[in-house]
Amino acid sequence: MDDPRLIGGLLLLLFAFSSEAWTGEIHGRVVCDVCGDSTVGPEDLPLQGAEVAVLCITKTGEVLNYQAFTNSKGIYTVAETMPESGRWDSCLARPINSFHRHCTRRGDAYAGVKFTYQQPSGRSHAVKPFLYKPVSTPTYCI
Repeated sequence: MDDPRLIGGLLLLLFAFSSEAWTGEIHGRVVCDVCGDSTVGPEDLPLQGAEVAVLCITKTGEVLNYQAFTNSKGIYTVAETMPESGRWDSCLARPINSFHRHCTRRGDAYAGVKFTYQQPSGRSHAVKPFLYKPVSTPTYCI
C-alpha cells in the first residue's frame, strides 16, 4: 500500500464517485386541524410521532420505499445520497397514522401527494401539510 500510484488511483476513484453523488430531501408537516376547517391556522397543533410513507421511483426505475415519523414540530424528513444516474424521478408521499390519542381522523380529502422530483443535488422538496382532525371538535371552533 506504499505505492504512490495505487494511492493516487484510489484517491482519483474516490473523487470521481463523490463528484457524481446526488443528494435529495423530501420534507413536510403533519398537523392536527383542531377546528376541522381544512386549513393550517394558529389554533392547529403539530403532531409528533405521526407516520408518513414516501415512495420514490428513480431515474433507473428502482422503487424506493421510505418510512418517516414527525418530530416535536410535526416535521418529517426523508433524505438520500445516491449516484446522479439513479436519483429520484417521481415520488408519492402519504400519511399512514397519527398516534395522537385526540387527533386521529384523517382531515385530508386526498390519500397522498404525487410529485415529480426535479430538484438539483442538495435541494429539498416541501410537501403540503397532511391534516388530521380531532375526535371531537372543541366548542370554541363552532
